[in-house]
Amino acid sequence: MSGVSTATARASALWAPDRRAVTVALVLLITLIAFEALSLGTVLPTLVTELRGEAWYSWPFTVFLAASVVGTVLSGRSCDRWGPVPPLAGGPALFLAGLVVAGTAGTMQVLLLGRLLQGLGGGVMIVALYVMIAVIYPEEDRSAAFGALAAAWVLPALLGPTAAGLLTQHLSWRAAFLGLAPLVMAGMVLLVPALRRIGLRPAADPSPSRPGLPVAALGAALGISAITWAAQHPSTTSLLLAVASLVLLAPALRRLLPAGTLTARPGLPVTILARGLLAGTFVAVEAYVPLTLTSVHGFSPALAGAPLTFGALGWSLAANWRGRHAMDPPALIRRGFLVLSVALAGTVLIAPDWGWAWAALPLWGLAGAGMGLAMPAVSVRTLALSPPAERGFNSAALQVCDMLSGTFLVGVGGVLIAALASTTHPTAAVVPLDLLMAGVAVLGAVLIGRR
Repeated sequence: MSGVSTATARASALWAPDRRAVTVALVLLITLIAFEALSLGTVLPTLVTELRGEAWYSWPFTVFLAASVVGTVLSGRSCDRWGPVPPLAGGPALFLAGLVVAGTAGTMQVLLLGRLLQGLGGGVMIVALYVMIAVIYPEEDRSAAFGALAAAWVLPALLGPTAAGLLTQHLSWRAAFLGLAPLVMAGMVLLVPALRRIGLRPAADPSPSRPGLPVAALGAALGISAITWAAQHPSTTSLLLAVASLVLLAPALRRLLPAGTLTARPGLPVTILARGLLAGTFVAVEAYVPLTLTSVHGFSPALAGAPLTFGALGWSLAANWRGRHAMDPPALIRRGFLVLSVALAGTVLIAPDWGWAWAALPLWGLAGAGMGLAMPAVSVRTLALSPPAERGFNSAALQVCDMLSGTFLVGVGGVLIAALASTTHPTAAVVPLDLLMAGVAVLGAVLIGRR
C-alpha cells in the first residue's frame, strides 16, 4: 500500500495548485512540438507540389534540425546566466512566428524561413523546459514531470499524421501549421504566472566561461545538416561529405559537450552519452521499420506506420510507470538499454521475406518501453548531477548528443542500404543494422554501469 500511496502522491504533486498551470503548459507545448514534428511528413508532398519546391523536398526537415541545434545551445547558455524565464518568453514566440510564416508562405524559400524560426523556437523551449522542471519541481517529483512530457507525445503519435492528412485533404496543408498557433498562445499564457514567480535568477555561482559557444553551435548545425543531407542522398559523394562533416563536428563537440562525454567518463559525461546512444540506436532502426514492411512484406503505408504508434505507446506507458516509482536512475537506464537491445535484435525476424511481419508491433512496443524506462531517468540524473549554474549547458548537451547520434546512426543505415541492398528490398542491409544497433545498446548498458 505504501508504494501505491507514494506513486499517487507523486502524480498528484504535478497538479498541486501552485504547479497545475505549469504542468499544463509544459505538456501542451511539448504536445504541439510533437504534433508539428509528426505531421510534417504527411503534408509535405502536397506542400512542395503547391509551392513548386520538389527540389527542396528534404530541406524543411534539415533547416529545422540545424536551427534546433543553434536554439538548443543558446538557450542553455541563457538559462545558466539568467534562469529559464528569458528562453521561455522568447522560445514559444519564435515557434509561433514560425508557424504563421510557414502557414502563410507563398514560396518554398518563405516556408523554409518559417521552419528555421520553428527550429530555433523549439530548440530554445526544450532546454528551458528542462531547466524549469529543475526549478519548479523538487527532485523526487522530477521523474513524474518527465513522465508527463513523454505522455505528451502519445496523442500526436496516434492522431498527428491522420489529422494532418485530413486537414490537407479537406482544408489546406496550411491548417497543419496555422491550426497550432492559437494553442501555442494558450501555452504562453499558462506559463506567465510561473515566469513572474521565478523572475530573472542569475546563478549564485557564475557559470563556467565557455568562449566560442555560438560558433561551435553553428559548426554543429552545419555538420549535422550535411550528414542529414548525405543520409537522404546516399552516394559516394555523400559519403565523402559525411566524413568531412564529422571533421567539422569534432572541434564543435569539444565545446558543446561536457569533457569526457565521448570517452564515457563515469558520472555526468556517460549519462549524457547514454542519451545519445539510446536515441541513436532507436531512431536508426525505427527509420527502416516502415521501409521493410512496405518493400519486403507489401504493407500499405498506413499499416507500415502502425509499429511506430506501438512504440510511442510503449514509451509513454513505461515513462509514466517509472515516474510513479522511486528507482535508482542508473539501474533504470541500464534496464532500458537491455530491453531496447532485445527489441532491436528481435527486429531481424521481420526483415526476410519469410519473416514474421506482425512481430513488428510487439517488438517496437517493447523498444518504446525500453526508451520510456531509460530516457526520463537520463534527464533526472543529468539534473541531479548538474550544479544550478550548469543545468542549461548540460540540458543542451543532452539534446545535441541526441540529435547528433540519431543523425549519424540513421546515416549509417543509409550507407548500408546503399552498399548492401536497395530501397526496394533492404533485407541485406537491415539485418546487420539491427544487430549492430542491438550491440551498441548492450554497450550502453555496460558503460552506464561505470558510475
